[in-house]
Amino acid sequence: MYRKTRETTISERKIILKLSKEGNSYSTIAKIVNRSRFTVRNIIKRFPNEQNVKNLPRSGRPQKLSERDKRKITRIVKNNPRVASTEIAAQMKSENKVDVHPITIRRVLKSVGYNSRVARRKPLISKINRKNRLEFAEMYVHKNLEFWDRILFSDESKFNIFKSDGQIRIWRKRNTELDSNNVVSTVKHGGGSVLVWGCMSSSGLGELVFIDGIMDKFVYLNILKQNLKKSVEKLNLGENYYFQQDHDPKHTAYIVRQWIVFNTPHTLPTPPQSPDLNPIEHIWNELERRIRKHLIQTKKQLKDALMKEWNEIGLEVTQNLVHSMPNRLQSVIRQKGLQTKY
Repeated sequence: MYRKTRETTISERKIILKLSKEGNSYSTIAKIVNRSRFTVRNIIKRFPNEQNVKNLPRSGRPQKLSERDKRKITRIVKNNPRVASTEIAAQMKSENKVDVHPITIRRVLKSVGYNSRVARRKPLISKINRKNRLEFAEMYVHKNLEFWDRILFSDESKFNIFKSDGQIRIWRKRNTELDSNNVVSTVKHGGGSVLVWGCMSSSGLGELVFIDGIMDKFVYLNILKQNLKKSVEKLNLGENYYFQQDHDPKHTAYIVRQWIVFNTPHTLPTPPQSPDLNPIEHIWNELERRIRKHLIQTKKQLKDALMKEWNEIGLEVTQNLVHSMPNRLQSVIRQKGLQTKY
């Protein structure tokens, strides 16, 4: 079978013409150069002089966009990655008097390395929390895996009966998904119909608790009283573990802090706005993917699916997540406290 290619090279043409002068047939030459007989015949008829085998200049419509226009399009996207190609086309028409189709705009952007992608959703990080994240990362980055094996990570999450992703597309270059202009800031718990509390360590998942009604400090305290010790025993954490929770006001209420002081041996003070420093966030994402395989139309069906999939998440998942903590902290340091890929 002959190779499929758009055009023969100059060296191939010279070989074909040389073989033809030596008296070889079209078929023989085609087998030697691995081209079709039709291609060989056209080359011989098209280039009678083997010293001049270059293509003649082709005619065609000149490009509508100058190099200056292309640079301007690139600058527009660099300053505002969320701008649509239709908006760029309108701007070029009004400011540069160039009437260009949005498809042409997209071709120009792709030629310089930009591709349309869905913007990643990451929590907005304030200056003070950026500083706190960096300090935390520098303090704990050299802890060994044995230390992280003793952490009990906890969190709450909401799950929708019907999922809506609300994707936003942006223009960005490769490996720039975490640049501040390319990230969509989010606020935690942006909707849902079932609220759960759960915990995990490298040795597995602890209890999963469904929360009905309003979640306040009293409900949260009751969850800890009924499920924290049970989870510690289930995961064989012993009496020297660290309890981790985020900075939700319910978690930092005085009655909760007081109970934790007298009922947990240690706490891990992770900084605010740091879901990337809590591996259980990935468990919620894993649960979300898994439950979408189920037909879910009611709260009961959603709860049943969540509990089933929670119990089926294996040790290798939790262990890999917890053992990623040193890499997470290194990423925070590289990002100088800003969002990471985790």
